[in-house]
Amino acid sequence: MLLVEDDPQLRELYRGALRAAGYAVAAVEDGTDALRQLEQSTPALVVLDLALPRLDGRDVNRELKARPETRNIPVVVVTGADISPDDAKDFACVCRKPCDAERLVEVVDQCLRRASGALQFS
Repeated sequence: MLLVEDDPQLRELYRGALRAAGYAVAAVEDGTDALRQLEQSTPALVVLDLALPRLDGRDVNRELKARPETRNIPVVVVTGADISPDDAKDFACVCRKPCDAERLVEVVDQCLRRASGALQFS
């Protein structure tokens, strides 16, 4: 799993909770580093903040969808930003901030279980 979160405290909190839940987690702080990481390995899921430095989450998601090797990776967006229902369709799941680590693990679990990639609001 790839976790993309620019807030260092949230990144460590989320990474720790996801690891405790049994997930292998690579964590990066911005969209540019996320794309570099994706060139090295293909994760089963991406947890993505939208408000990122250098390259924002929407651009990262567009790049994921444009690449044949990553277009089917489910993306859990974790954000405090408003997302229209139209924009939300671009993501497998949506977790609204503030989002505690336990809730994020629940959403990730749900998202991975869904074969259809249907949208989850929380």
